[in-house]
Amino acid sequence: MGLLESMLASVMGSQQRAGAPSSGLGSLISMVANNPQLMQAVIAMLSNDSSQGGLGGLIAKFQRAGLGNVVSSWVGSGQNQPVSGEQLTDVLGADTMAELAEKLGTSQGDAAGQLSDILPDLIDRLTPQGQAPAGGLGNADDLMGMLGGLLQKR
Repeated sequence: MGLLESMLASVMGSQQRAGAPSSGLGSLISMVANNPQLMQAVIAMLSNDSSQGGLGGLIAKFQRAGLGNVVSSWVGSGQNQPVSGEQLTDVLGADTMAELAEKLGTSQGDAAGQLSDILPDLIDRLTPQGQAPAGGLGNADDLMGMLGGLLQKR
């Protein structure tokens, strides 16, 4: 069992014992616990050393696609605007979505839908100060540490 799966199992166990509702971070954790490959792919996408250019590169792609206000809502404080799987495919490209689908063992449409469910809340939680860090979110190990910190707060 990998680090991510161990952290999720620990948090899910404590949630079940405490009878925690499945909302907010709880629903995010539940979704990821059911598909840790999705979280690993998202962490890889948001890391500074990714082919996407990390969070800054992702924000730039959303801006170029005319969806800067959507991604800004995730980073900033306030309500997160939704994004569709189709919009994510337009932003990230069909090749990236095909790679994600292959990793998840699902269709491109399903992969895009899963990503659209998790990405807004995750970016929101990784940017609690309401702005993207100038140096990005760090490498994959840094992001795993941040995720661990989020899970420990639960």
